[in-house]
Amino acid sequence: MRDVRESAASAVQPVKWLRDPLVVQALRSAAAASIAYVIAVRLTPDKSAAPLTAPLTALLVVQVTLYATLKMSFRRVNAVVAGVLVAIAFSQLVGLSWWSLALLIVAALGVGHLVRAHEFVAEVAISAMLVLGVTSHGSLAWARVVETLIGAIVGLAFNLVLAPPVWVEQAGESIEGLARRVRQLMLRMGEEAADSTPWHEAAARLHEARRLDHDIGEVDEDLRQAEDSLRFNPRVREGLLHRVVLRTGLDTLEICTVVMRVLARTFTDLAKVREPEPLFPPETGATIQQLLSEIADAVVSFAVLVTTSASDDAESAEERLSAELRQAAVTRDRLAQLLLEDVRRDARQWQLQGAVLTEVDRIIDEMDTEHRSRRLLEELDRHTREQRERMPRLTRLRDRARSRLRRRNRKAAGRRS
Repeated sequence: MRDVRESAASAVQPVKWLRDPLVVQALRSAAAASIAYVIAVRLTPDKSAAPLTAPLTALLVVQVTLYATLKMSFRRVNAVVAGVLVAIAFSQLVGLSWWSLALLIVAALGVGHLVRAHEFVAEVAISAMLVLGVTSHGSLAWARVVETLIGAIVGLAFNLVLAPPVWVEQAGESIEGLARRVRQLMLRMGEEAADSTPWHEAAARLHEARRLDHDIGEVDEDLRQAEDSLRFNPRVREGLLHRVVLRTGLDTLEICTVVMRVLARTFTDLAKVREPEPLFPPETGATIQQLLSEIADAVVSFAVLVTTSASDDAESAEERLSAELRQAAVTRDRLAQLLLEDVRRDARQWQLQGAVLTEVDRIIDEMDTEHRSRRLLEELDRHTREQRERMPRLTRLRDRARSRLRRRNRKAAGRRS
């Protein structure tokens, strides 16, 4: 049985390796650069030198996502053409010398910012220097433009013909991994709340909660890649909805991690002033442990919900989350009563005990399904409004096309009835 599991794991390992973004990026870039070089050798007018600008452009243009490829193609072609034009203008006025080279670089960098080349501003100056540095500037300028266009077209066609992967699954795994790390932290904090916890151990949980900020940054990078892969991708329907669901889900988890950091700070302060006494009375500590365990399970269920695409799975995940939040609300009410009784018996650090209740309330409210639905509707409305403001003509054309399609469907339905 063990041999079967090991063989299955070894068979799955290459599949995971081929799905890695770095591996996919390397393979796609190498293939596109090679194709661009072969085409440039045949088409470029300058036969005296290898047309390396074409594979270089394809290498820079081909990104993991189609949206990034379109953006990089436009910016790089824009930068190269601007640099060539600057060089041609300078070649008509001055030759190549130290002062003209310095003046050329300053002018090219200024033009790069003017034409919004962004990260390719330096490419404007590089193109200008390469063209100005030879005698036959006219032929080299034309050859460089042709090579750049070949590389950009090959890079763009490469992603159009071989549609890039959608990185939603990887982003979902990152979000679920973050939720499970939050769950483990909650469980450990619950165990400490039900026991006599030294101050240094409570402080260690606080440092662990602070390290979640780094995890949030890594998950955000994966989510940005997934969002880019959904834009302009012909294989994706309702890409905006997928982006908004994932983004709002990560925002909710980020808020939960912030609240967890505050809760860990509260536990640390309680442990510091009450050591060697326990943080809470036995019954209250046990209730806090139970509540944090229930909330921890709800955090994982929430992550599963926002990363589930199939409607049936999403419905079951939402039902499970709702049930866990209802149970957590019941335990929270019992905790509120116990904390009130504890404060009446001993009013020391009453503000810290009240803060515990406030912080768990915030986490429960953030994961509430009704709250999540409102967030989704608000984000969708905001994206629609921004799109209308950014591209009013395109929006009007799309609305007209949709209204005509609806009228046509109504007429067809009337004929059938």
